[in-house]
Amino acid sequence: MKILLLEDDYELAAEVSGFLKARQFSCDVVYDGLLVMKQLSLQSYDIVLLDINVPGINGFEVCAHIRKQDKKIPILMLTAYDAIDDKLKAFNTGADDYLVKPFHFEELLARLNSLLRRKEMPQSQEQVIGIHDLIIDLDNKQVKRGDFEISLTPKEFKLLTILAEAKGRTLSKQFIAQKLWDYHIETSQNTIEVYINFLRNKIDRNHEVKLIHTKVGFGYYLNERQ
Repeated sequence: MKILLLEDDYELAAEVSGFLKARQFSCDVVYDGLLVMKQLSLQSYDIVLLDINVPGINGFEVCAHIRKQDKKIPILMLTAYDAIDDKLKAFNTGADDYLVKPFHFEELLARLNSLLRRKEMPQSQEQVIGIHDLIIDLDNKQVKRGDFEISLTPKEFKLLTILAEAKGRTLSKQFIAQKLWDYHIETSQNTIEVYINFLRNKIDRNHEVKLIHTKVGFGYYLNERQ
């Protein structure tokens, strides 16, 4: 597996790279945000690790640039920024995961393996899900409501897919969180509510028929009828 690491702390970059290489990963390091896209144009990678506060352009901008070119490559942010607003900004620019410094290398390895398993997971037999006038193309990661295409971040797309595949069943916040991140993460209680609101603004806001519903005390479900 080939990993591209953006990290301007030379000592940490060497430690991470050495740890990954000792576990049979290939790891290339760049120290400037502007060099990431150049490196991605030279060869392909299985996963990208991004620090946020780096020279050139920051990790948020790098993440957004990558997502314009590649919707599927896993992106893991490695950063000292631990505020919930920074995490949400990372996810909204296209990150798949977020690990706060300082971290244990074994946890980094667990996160990488989780992202890589998800990438290699065989596609569902049902490639297109339709609910009312909402169309979810699982293969191409595209969403349309009526005649309009809706742009979603990877986390928003995954949340929508989780709700859609439940076929109208109510899902708890805990269940949704486990499906979204594949492991326990420490986060605020309202993180799922924030993501649901992001999704509602994109899916339901301009439509008379609302599809995303709350069952108070139980969770959320996707259906054309309340």
